[in-house]
Amino acid sequence: MLNVFGPHDENLRMVENEFDVNLVTYGNTLMIKGNKAKVSQAYRMIQELTDQIRRGYRVDRKGVRGMLQNPLYQAAAVEAKPGEAGEVDKEAVCYTIKGKKITARSQTQKKYIKAMKKYDLVFGIGPAGTGKTYLAVAMAVAALRAQEANRIVLTRPVVEAGEKLGFLPGDLYEKVDPYLRPLYDAFYEIMGAEEFHHLRDEGVIEIVPLAYMRGRTLNDAFIVLDEAQNTNPEQMKMFLTRLGFETTTVIVGDVTQIDLQNKKMSGLVQISHILKGISGIKFIYFTGRDVVRHQLVKKIIKAYEEYEGSGFKGAK
Repeated sequence: MLNVFGPHDENLRMVENEFDVNLVTYGNTLMIKGNKAKVSQAYRMIQELTDQIRRGYRVDRKGVRGMLQNPLYQAAAVEAKPGEAGEVDKEAVCYTIKGKKITARSQTQKKYIKAMKKYDLVFGIGPAGTGKTYLAVAMAVAALRAQEANRIVLTRPVVEAGEKLGFLPGDLYEKVDPYLRPLYDAFYEIMGAEEFHHLRDEGVIEIVPLAYMRGRTLNDAFIVLDEAQNTNPEQMKMFLTRLGFETTTVIVGDVTQIDLQNKKMSGLVQISHILKGISGIKFIYFTGRDVVRHQLVKKIIKAYEEYEGSGFKGAK
């Protein structure tokens, strides 16, 4: 129960704020006071939190916040039987360096993971914060550890988002490193910096700009193309024709954050029409409901969607 309540009962305070109820503890007994419907919601959420801990999950403040923000858990708090909401979160993709399970936190993420296991080519398209890249990296690490892939290749187009590469200090590698840094962060969390750098030095893991993929054919690999919305049609075609045998390829991007001057010329925007109906390819579309970052990120994305959907073009 101490794990359920959290340090200084902080988990309970978060549930209180979310459902507008009062939680009172008497030793290991918990009383929930408030509106009947809200009490029912809070009760289901506490049940799910308890179930997660019993199944071995480390549920810290960040984890509780993720559950509260996750539409699946919110729905479960109203209508699910105990344990049902946790089903989406049951199977671990892999474990982080600290022993934390990496699992799906929404139905879309669950479909995404299933697609990466089944299809040779998967597209994950949607807003930031939905776990597209992180889960792809986790799946790549899992495939490497299971010897289902001999190497991991992660690549990104290097596109200037308001800055000019020529004015940045250093050689080419130092100039492009900031563009690839988010990919390093995912590896650091999953396998630790030491193992990552060792595997990178051995050539087992490659993180390279997209331009360096030209002329290569990759077999027995797990390949991830990140920030694919910033590819032009020629780059997308070049990348797709690099695919080899026994290779899983995941292409992720957010079509609302295109840094190309001509946004209509995004390779990611065009590809869903070009590859429509081809077997062996799966498109997974994320929405703002799948965001698992800070609750403000979800609100910000929703605000932008409403703003852009209104047709407002700005002041002339």
